[in-house]
Amino acid sequence: MSVGREVVFNQNGQIVSFEESHLYNRNVQQWIYNAAERGIYDIRGLGAKRRVPHFDDLTFLTASLTRYPLEGYREKCSTKTILGTRYAKKPIELDIPITFAGMSFGSLSANVKEALGRAATAMGTSTTTGDGGMTEEERQSSKTLVYQCLPSRYGFNPDHLRKADAIEVVVGQGAKPGGGGMLLGQKISERVAKMRTLPPGIDQRSACRHPDWTGSDDLTIKIEELREITDWEIPIYVKFGATRVKDDVKLAVKAGADVVVVDGMQGGTAATQDVFIEHAGIPTLAAITQAVEALEEMDVKGKVQLIISGGIRTGADVAKALALGADAVSIGQGAMFALGCNSPVWYDKNGKPISAVKDYEKLGTKPGFCHHMQSGKCPVGITTQDPDLEQRMQPEWGARRLRNYLQVLNFELTTMARACGKSDVHHLEREDLVALTVEAAAMAKIPLAGTNWIPGSSGL
Repeated sequence: MSVGREVVFNQNGQIVSFEESHLYNRNVQQWIYNAAERGIYDIRGLGAKRRVPHFDDLTFLTASLTRYPLEGYREKCSTKTILGTRYAKKPIELDIPITFAGMSFGSLSANVKEALGRAATAMGTSTTTGDGGMTEEERQSSKTLVYQCLPSRYGFNPDHLRKADAIEVVVGQGAKPGGGGMLLGQKISERVAKMRTLPPGIDQRSACRHPDWTGSDDLTIKIEELREITDWEIPIYVKFGATRVKDDVKLAVKAGADVVVVDGMQGGTAATQDVFIEHAGIPTLAAITQAVEALEEMDVKGKVQLIISGGIRTGADVAKALALGADAVSIGQGAMFALGCNSPVWYDKNGKPISAVKDYEKLGTKPGFCHHMQSGKCPVGITTQDPDLEQRMQPEWGARRLRNYLQVLNFELTTMARACGKSDVHHLEREDLVALTVEAAAMAKIPLAGTNWIPGSSGL
């Protein structure tokens, strides 16, 4: 929240200056007015809006004389990614290191879930169920599907579990670490309610922790149960929101995880309290460094794979995450925007653009500023269960856009890897990066550009 200064002229032509308070600026004042008037807290979707150190604050040291770049049109750069090599009989093999994060049917429409599956299959990557269970459309469209086991256990089905290619035990989420999910009544259709064994039209709040756990030993028991159900064939991920990352990674590894998924505070959500989104967790940039250190200290780096999520938008973001030590990334909000989230138009079956501006106005917002995923009235048909609105996003059209988006991310990733002289994107390393700000250098533990200084490395 910025502090502003406004200059006006009085009736005598004299300059009058008004300086805004930093602590009580106009945004804070408006928040207090709303709280005092309504007596309820704000709920919204998407992720943190505040500016925090991010991948944009890093830059690559590409090849010149000290090493040679690879020719993009003649020399290959591999993107093959294998996840779950520790214990699973059938590790997941992906063509690219970019996966789709867990986003539930209920939060998203059935058409969107199908589009995600189609795009993931076309690009040789995976998608993830999210809270509320698995739809048949999702399983049929997704060649590689990760089935989530969440605290709510909404829609959890052992038969569906056995159809999955991997299991993700969700301890927490980057947008709301320590808090449960929300799906408000206006999005609880008859089908969603039936899948979750709950009444339609009533707000559903997920638990903030698994009901049969009191500590990490219970996670060990749960992982063993899931392995027995699936005959030790498929990998088991453990996902949590980034807070005490180093200890959490070590506990997940000790419990038997094949893959650890760390979700930074820039990660999105369909609906939670605004105070969680903006004031809980740590940035993805800080989280990835701590996660890698934990794996290295346990001597399991490379044996236990690391997936990073939370604010991954571009191929450059992917490349930087891999250089810092991730094996793959997971995207959620980026996929939603690729589908047209916050777009001023939606497209009919003939490809004709239809204005959605008036629909945004009904929500009290504008294209580019909408975070009303919880309302169920998505103007472009993504985060809705309304039968009419969801038709604004057809699976074939959505899958094509998602496929294009993934292609561009992968192209940018391989372009940057080649520029650093790498024939495999997984050969990117910390030495290829420097930071542009002191904060980013300290969090990522890489040198500030133009120096050998890593803030905090010498007690400074």
